[in-house]
Amino acid sequence: MPSQAIQPEQQLFAEALGNLRPSAQRLAQRRILVVGAGQRDIDDPDPPVGNGRAISLLFAHEGATLTCVDINPASLQQTCELVRASGATAHAEVADVSQPEAAASTVERAVQKMGGLDGLVMVVGVASGLSLDNQTAEAWDREHATNVRSCMLFGQQALRHMAPGGAIVLLSSIAALRNSSFNPAYETTKAAQVSLARSLAMAGQAKGVRCNSILPGLMDTPIGRAATRRRSDRLAMPLPFGRQGTGWEVAYAALFLMSHEASYVNGHALVVDGGLTGGIAAPRASA
Repeated sequence: MPSQAIQPEQQLFAEALGNLRPSAQRLAQRRILVVGAGQRDIDDPDPPVGNGRAISLLFAHEGATLTCVDINPASLQQTCELVRASGATAHAEVADVSQPEAAASTVERAVQKMGGLDGLVMVVGVASGLSLDNQTAEAWDREHATNVRSCMLFGQQALRHMAPGGAIVLLSSIAALRNSSFNPAYETTKAAQVSLARSLAMAGQAKGVRCNSILPGLMDTPIGRAATRRRSDRLAMPLPFGRQGTGWEVAYAALFLMSHEASYVNGHALVVDGGLTGGIAAPRASA
């Protein structure tokens, strides 16, 4: 991501900038499937890290063995190379998760390669940007297939393989809470993910498997920058601490929920937006 300095007044610290501290092995011996581990290619000389790549790198840093999945082979390969350069293991699986048959085969191969499955993170998501008036059945179904159905199918398959102590994390959005993106298909899929996470939590409880969702706010990721170019007013509002969040801040939230530190957190929707949905976004007063 772009080179930035630590700025305490903006709650901008080393962790948010991807400056990883010595590993505490919080995910030691955990075998985790990250779906959406690549990131979108954008026309930017210094692109920020995406949520999926940040999650993959941080999980690997904390001792996990990974199977990384993405539809973009080149981006997937970049993530895997970065993980391997850190000394961790990353298996690569190219898959189009909008196709229903992808879930069972991808999960099965991940289990075979890693010798089991302890965690699943679903980071995939698409947005057409179509207003309600311009929405089409095809675009609506495409977003729901990628954003919701894939989470259901991968979660279903993961639960069949996970042993007690496993965890699932679904990446939703604050679009689930506020209709402000002018994209009803995206908003409804993100709300559905929150509900689906509770359903998976209920289904997994008997096996000792947890499921939670993360709702990022306005984030400086490749997808976030693409959204800003599409909607110039996206960042017109006051922002918490005067900035967007980073993919690393989402990754640390996912790390907590995946780790055994969150052993009694289940069916929860964790908002990572700096306080935006709570109205905590006024500019800081001058001293």
